[in-house]
Amino acid sequence: MTDIYGAAPAVEEPEDKAVYADYVDGTDPVMHRVSLELSRSHLNIIMPDGERILWPLDEVRALKDQAYSDGVVLAQGFDDMARLKVDNPFVAKELRAVAPRLNRAQPVTNWGRIGAWASGAVASVALIIFVLVPIMADQLATYLPPEGEQALGDATFEQIRGALGRENAAVRLCEDSDGLAAIDAMVDRLAPDDDLPYPVRIAVLDHELVNAFALPGGRVILFRGLIDEAENPEEVASILAHEIGHVVNRDPTRDALRSAGSIGVLGLLFGDFAGGTVVLMLANQLINAKYSQAAETGADDYAHDLMRDAGLDPAALGTIFQRLMDEYGDAEGIAAHFASHPQMIRRIESAQAASEGGEYGLPVITEAQWQDMRSMCGDSHAEHDAPEDDENGGGRIERRVDEPDAGRGGGTLGGEN
Repeated sequence: MTDIYGAAPAVEEPEDKAVYADYVDGTDPVMHRVSLELSRSHLNIIMPDGERILWPLDEVRALKDQAYSDGVVLAQGFDDMARLKVDNPFVAKELRAVAPRLNRAQPVTNWGRIGAWASGAVASVALIIFVLVPIMADQLATYLPPEGEQALGDATFEQIRGALGRENAAVRLCEDSDGLAAIDAMVDRLAPDDDLPYPVRIAVLDHELVNAFALPGGRVILFRGLIDEAENPEEVASILAHEIGHVVNRDPTRDALRSAGSIGVLGLLFGDFAGGTVVLMLANQLINAKYSQAAETGADDYAHDLMRDAGLDPAALGTIFQRLMDEYGDAEGIAAHFASHPQMIRRIESAQAASEGGEYGLPVITEAQWQDMRSMCGDSHAEHDAPEDDENGGGRIERRVDEPDAGRGGGTLGGEN
């Protein structure tokens, strides 16, 4: 390479002083073998016919992501499509030393257009997550065969049992026959059969959680902690009626489809980066907040109606909520926004309003059946010597013969809490 600086070259060159490279002008696919000269301000490209092409050194840039490291591929500026491929490592090293802006990045322009495209992308994602995914989930929920929903609910149920268990053992099912018969009697009194898309299967887990929830396919799960917390069987019946409302509305299946769709879209955006799982969980919780609150309100309304039709006071749902609120507090402010349930005080007020003007008769089950339910997990505080009948209960309600397996063998009822 000709050096006009009058000093020794920056790096040692081979004996042959002629420097060659391959040049493409960007308009045709012909590769030209060219020679190079370097001045103080320009890189001179000499074509085979003697034509000279001058590239100012401050405009020469190196293309990144090349397959080899010794050579370099050069371009002039950012708009010119011509390319110069320098294989000689000595020349490539010298060019890197004298070209001041060889590795500069293309300047960002048109920030307004970029902002508009970014806003459009965010709006598109929001449209997919908040509008299209819920619509698709609602539609798919009505077309899924019951067998598929039940299989999904069964698999989820076993995962929950494993997650709540200890020392690699799934949490125990409470399968005392008298306790299960009492639950069947409670369901018979509520009589939701005409509304159900499939049979309800109820299971009680031997766990201290004060909770109940439904899963796809008609599974309803009660926890021992909820039964222990209840002061009377009507409170358990009101919670059970609420979960049956989720089953009737197929909320568990809708929510499962919606969550899967939302997390799938967010996963495509965020990928598997550090902390990504947390971001997905928080985002999905925010996404599902309004949907879940609407589903919870609908299930509450169904429970009120089901209790009234059975001659039971809907206020029982409010009384157990009141004690829970007194003990754990209510969601306020931003916490209420992220909560998957409406504020507790609103649910209490709604249950009390539904109770007004009603006439309520016999207890949902007998005192003896209530004690059987409370002791079905081996709870020591339950009274086992309670009478089989009382003056109000009229004895046990027999198990439904049309569903011989309902409530047995880990059956649960599906949906949200």
